[in-house]
Amino acid sequence: MFRLPSIAAAAVALGLCTTPAWAQKHGGTLQVYISANPSSMSILEEVSYTTVMAAGAVFSNLVQFDPMQSIGSLDTVIPELAKSWAWDETGTKLTFKLNEGVKWHDGKPFTAKDVKCTLDWITGKVRGYFRKNPRRIWYTNVKEVTADNDYQATFHLGRPQPSLLALLASGFGVIYPCHVAAKDQRLHPIGTGPFKFVEFKSNERVRVVKNPDYWKKGLPYLDAIDYTIIGNRSTRVLGLIAGKFDLTTTGDITVPIMKDIASQAPQIVCTLGPTNVSVNVLINDKRPPFDNVKLRTAISLAVDRLGMLSITSHGAAKVSGVMMAPPEGVWGMPPEVIAKLPGYGGTVEERRAQARKIMEELGYGPENKLKVKVSTRDLASYKDPAVIMVDQLNQVHFQAELEIIESTVWFGRAARQDYAIALNLTGSSVDDPDATLVESYACGSEYNYSKYCNPKLDKMLADQSSERDFEKRKKMVWEIERFLAEENVRPVLYHGRTAQCRQPYVKGHVRSDNSIYSHWRHEQVWLDK
Repeated sequence: MFRLPSIAAAAVALGLCTTPAWAQKHGGTLQVYISANPSSMSILEEVSYTTVMAAGAVFSNLVQFDPMQSIGSLDTVIPELAKSWAWDETGTKLTFKLNEGVKWHDGKPFTAKDVKCTLDWITGKVRGYFRKNPRRIWYTNVKEVTADNDYQATFHLGRPQPSLLALLASGFGVIYPCHVAAKDQRLHPIGTGPFKFVEFKSNERVRVVKNPDYWKKGLPYLDAIDYTIIGNRSTRVLGLIAGKFDLTTTGDITVPIMKDIASQAPQIVCTLGPTNVSVNVLINDKRPPFDNVKLRTAISLAVDRLGMLSITSHGAAKVSGVMMAPPEGVWGMPPEVIAKLPGYGGTVEERRAQARKIMEELGYGPENKLKVKVSTRDLASYKDPAVIMVDQLNQVHFQAELEIIESTVWFGRAARQDYAIALNLTGSSVDDPDATLVESYACGSEYNYSKYCNPKLDKMLADQSSERDFEKRKKMVWEIERFLAEENVRPVLYHGRTAQCRQPYVKGHVRSDNSIYSHWRHEQVWLDK
């Protein structure tokens, strides 16, 4: 049976949050680069990891994934603002007992009312606070949050939902203060975290400094963190090799670049692993002729997944469904199951022959190719597979060309469905179907860029979410994967594997292997200089 963490589990987890017994040194500034300009500093309103990276250290969650563990799961959830938690027997009430004496960066006390305010804003009980609300879809099962007293808050659910703790532990699970307006959080965020916000200069840098009144005594070790915003990957990598940067992002260093770094600066420590970021194709099924499922099927059949990942990652990435591939992915399908999904089996030429046949049945051919723009974001991690996809589509009666979109407008374009076909990267902050599947495919999700909406799928998503037996839930998730592969609205090509690199004197940082949105608090990081 799926175990629901209890007060006892929380108490055990509390012991996990202590930093290993190293000879930690206080002081110094951690130099980190960010590969694109954050849209704002408001984590609860944004979807990009750049905002979570830049502002994550400013905030705290009720609970968090243990920053000393590489895999974030229900088994690695530890206390943060909440010192303990407990489920009731029905699995529909989750009560948190909160730490006392915690203060916001402006000196005002943190209480259970702040927890209630945050969830009321996210769930839409209080309208108009957020400009964007991409996490609302996570909490549709939360009917109410009550502040039982100043230091106890209870989540009241409509049905059991084992994943709730994992959602709250994610990089997007931060708590906001009741007394600060959303517009202020976008520009000058106030949290309870280990670092206080100083400045955000667009396309230049973000700076945070040590919170002297941090409620976790003795932390953080660092005096400050400087995030330099650099759009050009070559410039970023050269800066790392030259010693200008101490730590990279999680998803920026490809296998070829990692090998180049090793040859030029062998002292730099690079760790290769998955990221829970899928390369996928957005298809606008509201725009003819892409409203025809046969045409969408032809697109899926045209793509050589193994060929693409062999070029972009030297074979390190893995062909997958929507959920991250095992062994790091808890819910992902093994290769023999993946091969049975529509569009995955057979040889490349067999699949492309099927694609050409479909295109010809729809009236296209060598003399009448379907002209289309393949849109993508102006980051190398997007552009590299997009270039390959354009070439692959052109082998099955498409006349495709690449359209590069600037990062700051990419998410707006995607949300407006201002594309025909788009090569997209989707990062999931939690390896759980209630985040990964619900965000991308549920009706009404702001992260559902294809605007796909199917009541049958929504029921399947709700049913799996309520199931407390792990093995039964996994089988339900695999059925959803098959259903989505047949619909071909947002075909997944593969899940990436990239490296994160650090200078050897950076201590206490553990790479997150199943989310690029985790492990950006940095309270346990120190510099051995």
